[in-house]
Amino acid sequence: MVPNAKLCERFRGFYPVVIDIETSGFDPQQNAILEIAAITLKMDDDGFLLPDQTLQFNVNPFENAILEPTALAFNGIDPDNPLRDAVDEKVALEAIFKVVRTGIKENECTRAVIVAHNAHFDHRFLMAASERAGIKRNPFHPFATFDTASLCGLVFGQTVLAKACEAAQIPFDHKQAHSALYDTEKTAILFCEIVNRFRRLGGWPLAVDESENEE
Repeated sequence: MVPNAKLCERFRGFYPVVIDIETSGFDPQQNAILEIAAITLKMDDDGFLLPDQTLQFNVNPFENAILEPTALAFNGIDPDNPLRDAVDEKVALEAIFKVVRTGIKENECTRAVIVAHNAHFDHRFLMAASERAGIKRNPFHPFATFDTASLCGLVFGQTVLAKACEAAQIPFDHKQAHSALYDTEKTAILFCEIVNRFRRLGGWPLAVDESENEE
């Protein structure tokens, strides 16, 4: 057990936030965010990581954004569907950033870090949208990320989200895949399982060599 464990002590002061973004293409400067979901994480008194708050937004494409037909066919999103109840990307980001800043403060962390599957993709889109929206107080680290694709390759020998969930015995519905909310939920569970598995194996907290303290 780790009595009164603190999240800020686990990741060098970083506050992990699981993110998934569905887009209209691969270029963060020209293609739009169409969906974004974020799940914050918390640590229980025994040092185990758990999902905490969930936010999800359907997002209006920014003006003159390029909507690639292949991307829309892949994620099944119709940006013109009035039932999407979409908001502008600035509204979505400001709401997420507000919750993240509160989490950073409450957990005595210094900065948020994106946790995502193939995190470089989501990080680039989040940073581009933040700059486009003129948001000056972006709580996320400008380049550091926790990539679950790499972690799953190490732990489970799988890099595809669905296959990694299967290896971790986490149920995965392929029909719901490529929804920002669903993929974020599964990524959050997967990341917590990886971190907690390492904890159960005795990998954290790091063992202290008492002989070093005696010198």
